[in-house]
Amino acid sequence: MAFRSELLEYCAGDTICEGFAAYDASSSAKRPCVLIAHAWDGPNDYMRAKALDLAGMGYLGFALDVYGKGVRGGAHEDNSLLMAPFVNDRALLHRRLNAAFVASKRHPLTDPERIAIIGYCFGGLCALDLARSVPPGLLAAVSFHGVLHPPRLGPQASITAKILILHGWKDILVPSADVLAITRELSDAGADWQLTVFGHAMHAFTNPTVNDLQGGIAYDATADRRSWTAMSGFLEEALRDTD
Repeated sequence: MAFRSELLEYCAGDTICEGFAAYDASSSAKRPCVLIAHAWDGPNDYMRAKALDLAGMGYLGFALDVYGKGVRGGAHEDNSLLMAPFVNDRALLHRRLNAAFVASKRHPLTDPERIAIIGYCFGGLCALDLARSVPPGLLAAVSFHGVLHPPRLGPQASITAKILILHGWKDILVPSADVLAITRELSDAGADWQLTVFGHAMHAFTNPTVNDLQGGIAYDATADRRSWTAMSGFLEEALRDTD
């Protein structure tokens, strides 16, 4: 394999965003694309590494940018002011996500009928919200320790993408009521959904650089490994050709 990566600018309304694409350049064949939605600190090396990991699995990995080019937080900072405009205005978030989705479909190596999105923390909310917007070609969405509450933008159309939610039972930032509520929401929307709960995992269980036990945030190597394995099998089923 000959891996290649590139920065790709795209527009979301008047905002210029900067995505990161990674892929195996030894083949010119179109392949499924997996978008990666970032946590509250914005696009960073961690998200780019995930894009490269997905490229190694035969996908085009596309790390999207919700905030806009050059707007970035820090891994160990309070990034609430960056995230809040999108959590408080889910219609704005939908527009940013769909702009990234359209940009990923335009990549010459993307199969536009086989696209998925994964996301972490705030990015988990992004993954679910993109699925809620039901764009053509989105086949799967995976939330890693994500925020779960619905956007409340009016009647929910039937959700056609398959959904996988990977949740830590000890995640105090996501109340158990939200977990129960999203199972009802997805069922009512006719979605093909799965929920995997890791019994001792806290919030951000996939991120080894952020640990705050008092704040309910801790890395969990077992949950990290198991959640990636669960995602891998899920994407394989959802995105691979069955002809």
